[in-house]
Amino acid sequence: MRFITYLILALIALALVIIGFANRAIVTLTLLPAEFVPFTKYNFSYELPLYMVVFGGIAAGILFGFFWEWMREHKHRSEATVNRRERALLAQELEKIKADRQKGKDEILALLDDGTAHTS
Repeated sequence: MRFITYLILALIALALVIIGFANRAIVTLTLLPAEFVPFTKYNFSYELPLYMVVFGGIAAGILFGFFWEWMREHKHRSEATVNRRERALLAQELEKIKADRQKGKDEILALLDDGTAHTS
């Protein structure tokens, strides 16, 4: 199974390298359209290979998606934390009640009441 995973990752890497070599043309990225230059007095522009623009957009989209999903699941994570704490408190309370119930009883009868005795 691990071999198949590495094989798939190698094929994906090879495909990305081939796409990168096929899209080496230089493109100019500008921050704002040329019509806005009189209003802003400056405009940043960068010259990058096309594959960097494409891969950068994909990476930014993946990071944005991960962040969005992490924020969306916050409600569920906090609810799970509250439920985990409540479960621990209830388990402690149950153990205390069981211990109080078993006080003054014979050990054999306490085991039978507790349900932990095994019959063979």
